[in-house]
Parts: sequence; C-alpha cells; structure tokens
Amino acid sequence: MKNFKVMAIALAGLAYFAAGSCRVMASDAESAAPPAYYVAEFEVTDPEGMKPYSAQVESTFKPYGGHFIVRGGKTISLEGEAPKRRRVVIEFASVEKAQAWYNSAQYTELRKVRQRSAKTDVYLIEGVPAR
Repeated sequence: MKNFKVMAIALAGLAYFAAGSCRVMASDAESAAPPAYYVAEFEVTDPEGMKPYSAQVESTFKPYGGHFIVRGGKTISLEGEAPKRRRVVIEFASVEKAQAWYNSAQYTELRKVRQRSAKTDVYLIEGVPAR
C-alpha cells in the first residue's frame, strides 16, 4: 500500500511538470510567431468626415493587442523624395490578430468612414520573429 501511494505521488508530480512544460512550449510557440504591421498610407479628402475615425480607431484594435508604432509624425527623407501622404503603422502580435481586427464588425463599420474621407492604400507586412 505504501508503494502504491509513493507511485501515485510520483505520477502526479510527473503529470504536473509535464503539463507545465507543455504550457511553456505553447507560449514559446506563440511568441515565436512573427509580428504583423498594418500600414495605411492616406490622403485625407474630408478632414471633418475623418474625425470620427481618428477618435475611435484605437478602441477597435486594442482588444486585438494592436498598438500604434507610427501615427503621422514628421517624415525625413534620407534618400529620394519623402512620401507626401500620411502614414500610420499599427503593430500586432501576428498576421492572424491583425486580420481578425481588420475583419471585425466594429472596424468594418469604422473603415467605411475612412474610405469615404480619404484616399488610402492599406496593407499588412509580416515582421521578423522575436529571437
């Protein structure tokens, strides 16, 4: 009976450590996914019409882990001509997170405001995985 208890405790400990190892490996796999960058280049054609978009867009991507990397700001040309259009870059943990935000009901409605109020080019760029 004593051997049975020792064996049961040993197996329980082994199961506990194995489960912990799986969680660590899963979180490592998630963190190894490359980040994604949503890039929008736009020329505002209706500044008043664009105000609701500017005021609300951040609240649509924060639940997906997105955050601004660039939001307009000064552009300095180092070679060639500096782009004339405004740029926004939003970082996400993965392409999947960025696409989930872009296709969300909340952003789909707000996106219509941007499309009416500006000429835009929008794309995702996959970044380099963290090392």
